[in-house]
Amino acid sequence: MTGNKLLLDTNIIIALLKGELAIAVQIESASEIFIPVIVIGELYYGAYYTIQTEKGILEIQGIISDYQLLKVDEGTALTYGKIKAALRKKGKPIPENDIWIAAIAIQHNLTVVTRDKHFNEIGGLEMIQW
Repeated sequence: MTGNKLLLDTNIIIALLKGELAIAVQIESASEIFIPVIVIGELYYGAYYTIQTEKGILEIQGIISDYQLLKVDEGTALTYGKIKAALRKKGKPIPENDIWIAAIAIQHNLTVVTRDKHFNEIGGLEMIQW
């Protein structure tokens, strides 16, 4: 895995926070790790939805300080529009946030690391499943 630039999906971050050793080992072997701001939003949602809000917020702050955060910009929006239109034409909708995550990955030429198979529907997206 050395040399790969990876964009982590929410389910991978959650696995990391739950202590899945295999995930931690894979992340350590990557050359660069990026987190889309959309994933941070999903993590904050989870933190505020649970009774362990403070613990969740501290974990999120740790993730933000440990990895490079990628934000949405006009280029992301353009890529998002192309992806969503292509998915609609194929009749293969996927969750909105995952379209944004894919758009950031494509824009920055990154590989999405996820456990969600629906990312396979997006043309031009590099993806691996852990």
